Amino acid sequence: MATVKSQALGGLLREWRERRRVTQLELSLEAGVSARHLSFVETGRSKPGREMLLRVLRRLEVPFREQNRLLLAAGHAPAFPERSLEDAELQPVREALDVILHGHEPYPAVVVDRTWNLVAANSPMYALTAAVDIDPALLEPPINVMRVGLHPRGLAPLMINLGDWHAHWLERLERQVAATRNKELAALIEEIAGYPVPEPERDPASGLGGSEILGPVRWHAPGGGELSFFGMFATFDTPFEVTTSELAIELLFPADRATAKLLENLPTDPDDLLALARELGGAQ
Repeated sequence: MATVKSQALGGLLREWRERRRVTQLELSLEAGVSARHLSFVETGRSKPGREMLLRVLRRLEVPFREQNRLLLAAGHAPAFPERSLEDAELQPVREALDVILHGHEPYPAVVVDRTWNLVAANSPMYALTAAVDIDPALLEPPINVMRVGLHPRGLAPLMINLGDWHAHWLERLERQVAATRNKELAALIEEIAGYPVPEPERDPASGLGGSEILGPVRWHAPGGGELSFFGMFATFDTPFEVTTSELAIELLFPADRATAKLLENLPTDPDDLLALARELGGAQ
């Protein structure tokens, strides 16, 4: 059984190393271990010590959740605790998220977990989506932000440049899967790739650096007109446990004055929001 575990651990470690495009020699030098010992670990002939394994995993930038998994496979205790976001010890994290979400108002913001399930959102985000006729099945917990945003019965029909952003988010998810080996994300990619979308307007094979610059995401405003956003993606720089390390915040900003005006005068009631959007749409 110990040999089987060592072989499984070695295969996982080799897979992470190859994903990061690092040779055994490079990894051994940077992690401070012998290349011979690292080779023996990858082939299952040797069991790594806890500190040695942690150095290697840290150099490979393996996510905390997967580091715990590999430590357990090696017979060691996990290095990083995993708590519910509602845990008392994560109150400072919740407070930090609240500061960011409320401080970003009147602009929309959303917090997601490692598979893009909704964790929290501010009132402008809720107000904007409340004015849209989204399939109730998409809003059953856990609400997946990517699915709601790109599904044909979600927000996708409102997106003017859907083809471009659908392709962009698929590429983003693929990079995330490459970095994390997350099977749920891989399944989400397969689902989203099957959604009906128009061809991208920009040519990914041309332009600066091999692809044209992706402009703001553009939406049909309820009642007419157009909304335009650009975004900022943020994570915790010094996470201390698994849940915190997997949280991310998407901050949206208005890309034009009409969008800014709507957000600055954004009502909380969906009917009032719809009336405001119609007013702005007619004024353009």
